[in-house]
Amino acid sequence: MEKQLHLNLLASRPPMPAGLQSGSKMKMGPGRRRDFTPLSWSQYFETMEDVEVGNENGKDIFRVYCSGSHGPVLLLLHGGGHSALSWAVFTAVIYSRINCRVVAVDLRAHGDSKVKNSEDLSADTMAKDIGKVVEALYGDDPPPIMIIGHSMGGAIAVHTAAANHIPSLLGLCVIDVVEGTAMDALNSMQNFLRSRPKLFKSLENAIEWSVKSGQIRNIESARVSMGGQVHKCEESSKTPVVATSIGEGIIEEEEEEEDEAGEEESNKKRMKEDDQEWLQPKKDGIFTWRVDLAKTEKYWEGWFKGLSALFLTCSVPKLLLLAGVDRLDKDLTIGQMQGKFQMQVLPQCGHAVHEDAPEKVADALATFMVRHKFTDFKEGFLW
Repeated sequence: MEKQLHLNLLASRPPMPAGLQSGSKMKMGPGRRRDFTPLSWSQYFETMEDVEVGNENGKDIFRVYCSGSHGPVLLLLHGGGHSALSWAVFTAVIYSRINCRVVAVDLRAHGDSKVKNSEDLSADTMAKDIGKVVEALYGDDPPPIMIIGHSMGGAIAVHTAAANHIPSLLGLCVIDVVEGTAMDALNSMQNFLRSRPKLFKSLENAIEWSVKSGQIRNIESARVSMGGQVHKCEESSKTPVVATSIGEGIIEEEEEEEDEAGEEESNKKRMKEDDQEWLQPKKDGIFTWRVDLAKTEKYWEGWFKGLSALFLTCSVPKLLLLAGVDRLDKDLTIGQMQGKFQMQVLPQCGHAVHEDAPEKVADALATFMVRHKFTDFKEGFLW
């Protein structure tokens, strides 16, 4: 079960019910306290803009973060529930290594993108979105583009490449998503989503939870990326109760449904009396998830079914980065033995490989792109 959860369709490394993962805790010296204050996107990207694209229902707006003005474009697609900010630290690292441009996109209904139909998260619709964003940014003559996607974003990257929505596509990089293991994990996804805290006292507490739970092992990345996963709640009349699962600031919303009341009562019994603290909700102090991933279930199979075959049919050079070799399914194992794509395993990482080890991912991608003569290392960079 734990192994399946690690390979799920989401960007989140499952913290529950598998428990804390080895390596997710950081050792602290005496008297030292980790800093969970948020970091700004501007420390990692050069610009931020909202890109308008048209459709039959009007205009959709996609938030993009960019760096660089020359070289091939690295088009970055995040995982389910995350945002373009999950690529922040990676962007700073890769931009220091090779001549390139970076464009990280908030996908439909994620981050700060605003679309007319936020409930349509089908692979076909999201792949078309990427093509429209590229067209809006570069017109009919786009520069060479390397598309890179993590988890759900990796699946969308494959669908985008296979449908030829990017005519100037140079290459394809997929990070820690494989059809076989993703499909196997679907049955346990709702349990995982229910196990996550619904509310947090503050953005700092959400960051703390993401690190302590093992969802993101790199505290710097968590400090910039969690702001794209959660947002301030609307003012509510409900009274939250502090939970003691992971982190002091996690809040569980008091449930009105009878079937959930028993679970809440059970949770209360597990808490020590002196840890029970009732708080009145504050208008600007309670955060919740931006995306209700449980409601996207009808699209999960469409993201991943047939993904391995689709990946192998893409004619451009391909790179598959995995957190563990056991993630390979049969089709990809055969394809890798036949040399149809390059694969690299980055051990000691969680599912959010590009956040946990941005330097390793940047090194692998930079080497791949230079080897295929897509670009060059920057002058002065010591490889």
